[in-house]
Amino acid sequence: MSSQFRLLIIDDHSLFREGLARLLAAEPDFEIVGNCGHLADALDLLNREQVDLVLLDYDLETEQGSQFLEEIKRRESKPKVLMVTAGMTSTGMLTVMEEGASGIFLKHSPPGQLAEAIRRVMEGEMWLDPRTVKPVIASATQSAEHSHLESSLSVREKAVLKGVLEGASNKKIGANLHLSESSVKAALQQLFGKTGVRTRSQLVRLALERHSHDWLADKTA
Repeated sequence: MSSQFRLLIIDDHSLFREGLARLLAAEPDFEIVGNCGHLADALDLLNREQVDLVLLDYDLETEQGSQFLEEIKRRESKPKVLMVTAGMTSTGMLTVMEEGASGIFLKHSPPGQLAEAIRRVMEGEMWLDPRTVKPVIASATQSAEHSHLESSLSVREKAVLKGVLEGASNKKIGANLHLSESSVKAALQQLFGKTGVRTRSQLVRLALERHSHDWLADKTA
């Protein structure tokens, strides 16, 4: 890639974030602007530097990543945010998605997959590890007959939506469903029209929100 993505890492474990910084700096299209252990330091750096994407840990010992999301919502220039975490409850996952996070990446995933996740997010997609959304997907399937939205979707649209929730690209969804990429894109446009959203990210957030509240009332991932 010809352009570089400017990245900021926020994690309270210095060994992890410094190792991650070295790992990502080896990628030709990534530039590490800084790495911080506290939100105040990160926000101060954002005042001085242009940042395209923030890799944000959810649990920062005495702080939570959701606080950072609340802070940057008030800023004119807003970097994308990819949560990089050891794990989250479904309540926490839903909260950060509603607050504007562009995805959730699990720390024990392969390092090379993180570079892919960053590039996908920077292209406007959303990254969701299947392990983080599996309970929500299961809940959506179980409650389908009770949902007005689900009842209005075709079998193909439901299958494409499930693929989106699993974090699959259009190409992968098409391969899994034996559809062309253009057919997947057409199904996505139909989903946008039926849900009233305009982007893939908005569709994911809406689907997670609509299908998880009942389930979240008495369970966590």
